[in-house]
Amino acid sequence: MLKINKPIVLASASPRRQILLKQIGLKFTVHPSGVDEDSIQSNSPADHVLTLSKKKAMEVAKNYNDAIVISADTIVVLDGEIINKPRDSNEAIQMLKKLSGKTHQVYTGFTILDTKTGKFICDFEVTEVKFRELSEEEIKEYVATGSPLDKAGAYGIQDDYGAVFVERINGCFYNVVGFPLTKFYLRMKEFLADD
Repeated sequence: MLKINKPIVLASASPRRQILLKQIGLKFTVHPSGVDEDSIQSNSPADHVLTLSKKKAMEVAKNYNDAIVISADTIVVLDGEIINKPRDSNEAIQMLKKLSGKTHQVYTGFTILDTKTGKFICDFEVTEVKFRELSEEEIKEYVATGSPLDKAGAYGIQDDYGAVFVERINGCFYNVVGFPLTKFYLRMKEFLADD
């Protein structure tokens, strides 16, 4: 178990990240950052998620004198194209049509930042996800639930319906949900040991 002797702040409104961090016994307050996710221009998907997660952590850190801030950013990448969250139902349908029958990558970058010392680490995880061929009816039914609208790539692998779109994954399952738990846990242990 992680022993952290100061307040933890999650710089994310994602209910999925909150569930995952609670799963490993962390107690935290939620303070979403106001960073504009569309403002980032990056050379690579890894650079994109690392830059954005660091920006989110730095933004939220300004509000706390002595706390650990955890932030993250998740994107879907298909043939080199970054796919963020859909703006509306039509865009969600288009995204799912693009992903149908293909393999894409899910990148999540995370940052751990000590607001007192300014010390931080950033890391990321990549998981490969293969979708089966989806029918137009399945896509429309899923989008009508509203669930895809707050998710990168317009799907949640943990959703009742989104789960059956995925034929197989190669890598960390939790990364696809929105937070690479194992890598985060190991990096957090290192981070705390360095104090």
